[in-house]
Amino acid sequence: MAYYEHVFIARQDMSPAQVEALTETLAKIVTDNGGKIAKSEYWGLRNLQYRIRKNRKGHYSLFNIDGPAGAIQELERQEKINDDILRALTVRVEKLDPEPSPVLSRRDRGDKGDRGDRGRR
Repeated sequence: MAYYEHVFIARQDMSPAQVEALTETLAKIVTDNGGKIAKSEYWGLRNLQYRIRKNRKGHYSLFNIDGPAGAIQELERQEKINDDILRALTVRVEKLDPEPSPVLSRRDRGDKGDRGDRGRR
């Protein structure tokens, strides 16, 4: 089986509980088609770079998937039908990373990335 990283963005007006239910529904689609969710992360409500369907923010979620291509195709097909999902991206990777994503660890530390103390003297 192949390894995939899958990120989807849900509408901003959904509650975190609704996003969790949507995530469970999508995970069930993968498992029903012979795949396995190795890791699932909720990245929270974040600003979008540009408006998508009149939304300025979106709930980001990540799946690390170990499964056949058919499971990914069915997942993407169901996401296209669902109006709650703004965007989705699936990338095939060589191996799955079991550690938390850098997005989460940076936000939890309160770090602002590489900005540092530029401009402050």
